[in-house]
Amino acid sequence: RADGRALRKLPVHVGLVVTEEEPSYADMASLVVWCMAVGISYVSVYDHNGIFKRNNSRLMDEILKQQQELLGLDCSKYSVEFANHDKTGQVLNCQSTLKVLSPEDGKADIVKAAQNFCQLVAQQQRTHSDLDVNMLDNLLSSTNGFPDPDLVLKFGPVDSTLGFLPWHIRLTEIISLPSHLNVSYEDFFSALHHYAACEQRWGK
Repeated sequence: RADGRALRKLPVHVGLVVTEEEPSYADMASLVVWCMAVGISYVSVYDHNGIFKRNNSRLMDEILKQQQELLGLDCSKYSVEFANHDKTGQVLNCQSTLKVLSPEDGKADIVKAAQNFCQLVAQQQRTHSDLDVNMLDNLLSSTNGFPDPDLVLKFGPVDSTLGFLPWHIRLTEIISLPSHLNVSYEDFFSALHHYAACEQRWGK
């Protein structure tokens, strides 16, 4: 918590994007728990093969275990949502919400949103001129209730986010780290420090 307060600015939503072929549940759980501990409100976990999402209960078990080890009873009640809106049970909570995403929550979600808008126009509930940034944001289901990511930590050698929320990261700061395997808290906090020091010009 003290580390989070020491930063000039803290991201509200952090995306953790793994581009490596062999994802580590323990290392990803560490990253999620560190995000919670410094006070980040929203965390998205993504790998391009959808392994974490398919095995979300295994990831949650590891997160719970590490929460107890690292944070003890400092946290109680942590609500976890998944992008497909399946609710898992109440877990522990430091006022953080987690979504586990896969490629279908990216481009496929934009296609679905476009289809839904076209249906609204066909039913004369909307006109084509109603489509704007806010309308598309509202139609996208995968990040419903989540702000756009302020920061993406991309792990691995691939110089791409591999389909992670392509609509939502147009203004996102992306920091690349060599690997999520055996990632240290120092690496994580150094990335947050880098984000806090960067000046975002919003295209100016």
